[in-house]
Amino acid sequence: MYRIFIVEDDRGIACAIKENTEKWGFEAKVAADFRDLMREFSEYDPHLVLLDIALPFYSGYYWCDEIRKVSQVPLIFISSASDSMNIIMAVNMGADDFIAKPFDMGVLIVKIQALLRRAYDFNTGSHIIEHRGVILNTMDGTASYKDSKLPLTKNEYRIMLALMENKGRIVSRERLMELLWETDSFIDENTLSVNVGRLRKKLEAAGIEGFITTRFGVGYISE
Repeated sequence: MYRIFIVEDDRGIACAIKENTEKWGFEAKVAADFRDLMREFSEYDPHLVLLDIALPFYSGYYWCDEIRKVSQVPLIFISSASDSMNIIMAVNMGADDFIAKPFDMGVLIVKIQALLRRAYDFNTGSHIIEHRGVILNTMDGTASYKDSKLPLTKNEYRIMLALMENKGRIVSRERLMELLWETDSFIDENTLSVNVGRLRKKLEAAGIEGFITTRFGVGYISE
């Protein structure tokens, strides 16, 4: 699930964006601390940022510059300051798009979807997720590390995909069991543990230590 970070101080607009993006299957978070947005940005680790220009304490341009120092995450400015100078400045500072207020929510969703497709689905011409040197190809369900191929069962692939899409975040056992349930086979707590155990052994055999960490009573995480 793609995460959208909404940096907008008008609560009405921010909540409307959050509600609409979630209706389309995205996860969304509205910024709360306009003094320390980078802390929230780092903790949330979004796939896309919606950023207003006129914000309390520091402008959107300032935060765009700060974000670009550490990330190339897709970024869309949303602002009523839509004169050509602001649009040019936004793009020059690293924004991927600019949407003028007031905007149609449907247009915003389409632009978000298009930018996410360009940034992730079509990146390098394939569907690739990388973490700690492990490369997962979501097109054919294969994994590799350095020169080694990791043969994965369907369940192992689903576990890897969930952990790598949420790297640095705990994925609950309940969520993993929901994902494995989609394989049309019955999954219980013990079956999940067996699948994770087998996956760990394959990773360790390829030279990847500590890729999956257990959070007892909660779930698993790949940091």
